[in-house]
Amino acid sequence: MELLNLRGRLVGPGCPPYIIAEIGANFNGDMALCRKLIDAAKDCGADAVKFQSWSVDSLISRAEYARNTSYTDAHRHFGTLEEMVKRYQLTPEQHKEAASCCRERGIEFLSSPFSPLEVDLLDSLGVPCFKVASMDINHLTLLRHVGSKGKPVILSTGMSTIGEIERALDVLRQSGSGPVALLHCISIYPPRHEDIHLRNMAMLQKAFDVPVGFSDHTLGTAIPLAAIALGGCIVEKHFTLDKGMDGWDHWISADPAEMKTIVEGGKNIFDALGSFVRIVSQAEMEKRLKYRRRLVLKRGLKKGSVLAESDLDFKRPGNGIHPDELKYVVGRAIKRDISEGEELEWLDLT
Repeated sequence: MELLNLRGRLVGPGCPPYIIAEIGANFNGDMALCRKLIDAAKDCGADAVKFQSWSVDSLISRAEYARNTSYTDAHRHFGTLEEMVKRYQLTPEQHKEAASCCRERGIEFLSSPFSPLEVDLLDSLGVPCFKVASMDINHLTLLRHVGSKGKPVILSTGMSTIGEIERALDVLRQSGSGPVALLHCISIYPPRHEDIHLRNMAMLQKAFDVPVGFSDHTLGTAIPLAAIALGGCIVEKHFTLDKGMDGWDHWISADPAEMKTIVEGGKNIFDALGSFVRIVSQAEMEKRLKYRRRLVLKRGLKKGSVLAESDLDFKRPGNGIHPDELKYVVGRAIKRDISEGEELEWLDLT
C-alpha cells in the first residue's frame, strides 16, 4: 500500500490520524471569520483546514437557480439559492488570502475543486493534494484533470457503488495521479447511526489496498473517534466557531471543543491501538512484583518438615516463589522453623 505524503506528513496505516477541519462555506463569505476559523482549527491541533472551491458558475445550473428562489428556513438560508452561492463562494483572491493565512499559522490549506479551472487555481496555490467530493466520483472529466497534476488525492465515496469507486480510482491512476486515499462517507446531514456502516472502511482498504478514512456528517465526536479506533487514517469533519450561526452547515459541524476532542482523542486512540505483537512493558513487569502472589505457610512448621500442598498458600507480593512453581516445592523439607503466614524462600528448602 502506498501512503500519502503531504509535505512530509505521511498519511496511512501506521501513521497518526490526519484530521481535516472542513470549513467549507462556514466562513459565510466573511474573510475575517475565515481567519478566525483557521486560527481556531490550528489551536485545536487539526492538521489541515479544507474549503470548497466552487463559484456561482461552476457548480449549479441556471435552471436550478430558477427553481430555488425562496426558503422557509431563514436560519440556514437567506434570499435565493443564487444569492447564497454568490455570498458563500470563495473567490480566487479569497483563495489566495486563505492559503496565505494557513501558511502563516502553520496549518495545511486544502480544498475540493468543482471544475478544471478550480483544479488549476488550487494547483497554482501549491496544495499538497486534491480532495474530491463525493458528488464528483462519476465526474470523469474532472477526475482526469485532477489526476493530471500528479498529486495525491483524497476521494470521498458517499452515494457511490463499489464499481463507481473502482472506476474513479482507475481514471485517477491512468491520468497520472499520486497515491489515492478513500474516505468512507454517508452523504446525509446527519445520517442515522444504523446507516453509517463504519466497517466499510476495512472493506474498502481490503478491496483497493489504499489508505482509508472517514468523512463525517454525524453530530458530536463519538463516530469520528470510533472511525479512528477502527483504523481510519483520515477524519474530515465540518468545523465552526458556533453551531448556532446562520448558514448551511454550522449546525452539523464540530465546534472548537469538539474538534479538540477529536484531535486529542484520535491521537490517544492511535497510540493505544499499538501492535498485534503481545508486549509486556517494563512498567508491567515491575508491577508483577507487587500485584502477583508468592508462597507463604498456612501454619507453622518445624525444621525438617516435608512440605505438602495443604501447608501452603499464595499471597501478595509477587517477589518470591510464584504459584506456578508449586511443583518444585511440594515434597521438599525446610531447613528452619517457619511461622504461620511467613513467606517461603528458595533458601529455606533442602
